Amino acid sequence: QVQLVESGGGSVQPGGSLRLSCAASGLTYSSYCMGWFRQAPGQEREAVATTNTNAYTTYADSVKGRFTISRDNAENTLYLQMNSLKSEDTAMYYCAAKRYQYCTVTESAAAFGDWGQGTQVTVSS
Repeated sequence: QVQLVESGGGSVQPGGSLRLSCAASGLTYSSYCMGWFRQAPGQEREAVATTNTNAYTTYADSVKGRFTISRDNAENTLYLQMNSLKSEDTAMYYCAAKRYQYCTVTESAAAFGDWGQGTQVTVSS
């Protein structure tokens, strides 16, 4: 049974930074494409960043240059370093896994079969 557990969310002022983590278990982690999604109240869940099994990454235009996704296959952990945070980054952030080598931020949430419970990120002064 696949388990994804996010941590690292919280409240931060605009311009601040946060690092999200996602601990994965119950899967051959190195064989999965991984992604971070977010969902704000009243909005659809959107892809923020993805990392393929070969560590190739893709980003939503809204976070390029500010967010960095990375994976540690030895520790079965996914990370999202978020810098220069803006109020519009406020959302619930979810870790997701796709049982395939490749994925991109252009794919819908439905392409990912396993999800964490989410961690809240609030950016406010």
